[in-house]
Amino acid sequence: MAKLDFIQLKERSKQIRKSYHQLEKQHHQTEWTVEEDALAFLTDAGLVGRNIMSQQERWPKTNSKKELEHKLGECVWWLTILADRTEIDIEEATDKFLNKTEQLF
Repeated sequence: MAKLDFIQLKERSKQIRKSYHQLEKQHHQTEWTVEEDALAFLTDAGLVGRNIMSQQERWPKTNSKKELEHKLGECVWWLTILADRTEIDIEEATDKFLNKTEQLF
């Protein structure tokens, strides 16, 4: 599988979000707000935690590895979408974070 770069991540993420917006309009007559997107991200982030607990045998759930992989990818997608919707460049934000944090060490 080819490696994904930030440009591809952003473009593919936006295309998928457009498709979801169409579904939201069909079901609710409006697109989700940024706040609703943030809540959906937080829900998925919570599921990452549950699946990690399961993987570490601290929560009784079977077959969590596949769902964990999916939810980790989905959380990256949500963060990309949230950055876009709040006019923040995810690549630049990540680079700034890494640079600042690396300087601490």
